[in-house]
Amino acid sequence: DVQLVESGGGSVQAGGSLKLSCSASGASYSCMGWFRQAPGKEREGIVSLNRAGVSTYRTDSVKGRFAISRDNANNTVYLQMNTLKPEDTAMYYCAASAVLPNPALDPQWYHEWGQGTQVTVS
Repeated sequence: DVQLVESGGGSVQAGGSLKLSCSASGASYSCMGWFRQAPGKEREGIVSLNRAGVSTYRTDSVKGRFAISRDNANNTVYLQMNTLKPEDTAMYYCAASAVLPNPALDPQWYHEWGQGTQVTVS
């Protein structure tokens, strides 16, 4: 099984930046994604990336501000978040799928989840 560990969350003022990291260990994965969940809201997909480097972003709220990248040597994916807004405040989760061939933002396709890292924008 894949084990995921996120880091990099914290508190930042509006307009600031944060970079989240997700270190994966265990079995290989076909897709990894970043999700977030604000209090009282459903978990939503932000961005997903497959092994071929194809990505898909949530266009209505993060496109142009967030960017996913990966370091294959360290089996780590990153989420660079710029121009953060108060509405970006949420618990951010990294997730992995060993079977999904193409990037997807629906949480149901991911079977491995990290513990989450809190991002607060004020």
